[in-house]
Amino acid sequence: MNRTPNVLVIMYDQLTPAALGCYGSRVTQSPHIDRLAAAGVVFDAAYTNSPLCTPARYCLMTGQLPSSTRGYDNAAYLASTIPTFAHYARAAGYRTVLSGKMHFVGPDQLHGFEERRTTDIYPADFGWTPDWRRPDQRIDWWYHNMESVVGAGVAEVTNQLLFDDEVGFHAVRALHDAARADDRRPFLHVASFTHPHDPYVTRQEYWDRYEGVDIPLPEVSAADVVTDPHTLRLRTACDMERTPINDADVRRARRAYLGNVSYVDDWTGRLLQTLESLGLEDDTVVILLADHGDMLGERGLWYKMNFFEASARIPLIVHAPARFRARRVATPVSLVDVLPTLIELSGGAVTDAVEPLAGQSLLPLCAGAAEDRTVVGEYAAEGACAPIVMLRRGALEVRALPGRSGPVVRPCDRPRRAGQPCRPPGADRDHRRVPGRSRAAVEPGAAARGRTAGPGAATVRDGGITLRRLHTVGVHAPARRRERIHAQPSRSQRRRA
Repeated sequence: MNRTPNVLVIMYDQLTPAALGCYGSRVTQSPHIDRLAAAGVVFDAAYTNSPLCTPARYCLMTGQLPSSTRGYDNAAYLASTIPTFAHYARAAGYRTVLSGKMHFVGPDQLHGFEERRTTDIYPADFGWTPDWRRPDQRIDWWYHNMESVVGAGVAEVTNQLLFDDEVGFHAVRALHDAARADDRRPFLHVASFTHPHDPYVTRQEYWDRYEGVDIPLPEVSAADVVTDPHTLRLRTACDMERTPINDADVRRARRAYLGNVSYVDDWTGRLLQTLESLGLEDDTVVILLADHGDMLGERGLWYKMNFFEASARIPLIVHAPARFRARRVATPVSLVDVLPTLIELSGGAVTDAVEPLAGQSLLPLCAGAAEDRTVVGEYAAEGACAPIVMLRRGALEVRALPGRSGPVVRPCDRPRRAGQPCRPPGADRDHRRVPGRSRAAVEPGAAARGRTAGPGAATVRDGGITLRRLHTVGVHAPARRRERIHAQPSRSQRRRA
């Protein structure tokens, strides 16, 4: 493989790892993804940094957390001054092409990409801005509801199916164009599909693939858990209380979802076959990932917008047999690690990044290195009336809880099956919002710097994790760009006023 390889990123929307054969599913037909995983590096504890489309994709593109980019929700504007992995790749001499969804909001629909072969599927305006003065109010005209579940089944044509047909076509064509172009630069191509994102409808061909298959029901039902405030808001926001769901509805929705997993798997196979037929497979690193997962009825919830495993955990596979032997990695990683990975693949140094990054390169882990890493998650969008923070480090999971002076740290002592990340018993029950004016703030990298949270802050440290409970959220950003993410003034500010 060349020192500066080609890179093909294949991205899926709302794909939970449990729905893939290579992550343990016994019913999903995903042979092409599974074949890639068998020869690649599979990350068993990969997570989104924010379980919603736009914030997650901004984390992926920038290597920074939402509190740095201000990419909090699906109407968040990404400033063109923030460098993305496409900018870094172009600076390293790559030809950068995007086919498909990236959910950019605002007039800049490139953000460093040299070419964009398709439009986006969602609007680029600010029409999806939530009204934070009414955190418990439903927005019927655009929000998720249960119609997708009770109406699950077969559809030959939807906006999403037509969009992904176009994404796949243009992604294949982009590879053909790169192979026969006079431009000899290596390429970075991103093929970003919108499936298996709801609505839960699939074409007859893919519905029939699961005829007679015993589609499993959720492992944890709504009746099995004590409902927390964030879950209650999500149930209201998705109109779950007014729409009764039975087991037949759940199985039908899951069947359609798996049909759409098989649909994007077919496109994945076509892209891989195109690389092989063009003689590019040995010189191309293929990265498979998703922006976030889907609850699919677990705990009585659907879609995403929370840090439960089905929503927050994502598939992440790096396929480069000429560089790395096949292995599975249990170290926690996340979307912000992709940008530094691409910088290193292009021959650059992560330390040369023009802004501080929240992630680390995946290449040492791909090569078999043993490292302790912390995954930081931030969520401040729909269903949250206060910022939610999740931290993940090895066998520990830390979540901010209401009514506590600090976080709960639980050791992971649950036996782990192959393909599953280590997870503490009862962790899902501890997923709560940070209530009222008591906010949680995270200082990533505190272990490496050996610093505490600062004067007057209650600090809990375990294995290098630092969680601060403050009245305002300190933004993980360079000092020159440090801002508050909500308007509540601090006590000292009130005294000065």
